[in-house]
Amino acid sequence: MPGRFGSARTSLGKFAKSGERASLRRGVSDYVTKGYGGRSTAAKRLEGTARTAGALHGALSALATGQPGEFSGSLNRPLLQGRSAREIIDALIEAVRPVDGTQDAEASREAVNDSLSDLLERFPEADLLALTDEQRALVVEAYTAQDLFRRLELDVGKHIQDAAQTTSEALSRLAQIRDYIREIISDAFKRLRDAGTPLTSGHVAAVVRSALSSALEVFELTRL
Repeated sequence: MPGRFGSARTSLGKFAKSGERASLRRGVSDYVTKGYGGRSTAAKRLEGTARTAGALHGALSALATGQPGEFSGSLNRPLLQGRSAREIIDALIEAVRPVDGTQDAEASREAVNDSLSDLLERFPEADLLALTDEQRALVVEAYTAQDLFRRLELDVGKHIQDAAQTTSEALSRLAQIRDYIREIISDAFKRLRDAGTPLTSGHVAAVVRSALSSALEVFELTRL
């Protein structure tokens, strides 16, 4: 529907100019409630995020255990031994989110890249071919937040860039939005862990769905 992100653009445009956190929260809330018709509809729209998160965890687990399973045709651990982090990340992106010509796919591919790059910034010595359970969980959490941010950026990012006074300010505002989304997503995953629902192979997509639903509710209700 044309103009469905109008309210989100207005609020986030104000945030781009002023940096007021209330406008940031209102803008993300408008993005969920008015842009996607509420958390239930938004959660359905983000089903692909949960599926790709499950595939990403599965691919990382396959590399770590040396049991390729469904990724036997796309990820070859022996061939990736000794390759650069960039080459391994590219192989993972192709395995879990191949190009299909859609903007959603491009957003997800960028989010996979971002999540793995973030992990290496946090753990420079991490071996992408043998990540620990904790590191794989961190990648999934980061991917979930990055994918939601990339979609928001795709829908309203240009308006934020146009509203900001300078290019550097626009980038700073986008980074603040990304960090806010990451904060709420991380809290949703933490609540699930505390409730005894950790990320485990075979159940990753379901956990991500629950985390997204919880986070979307927070975004929807947090306006000030």
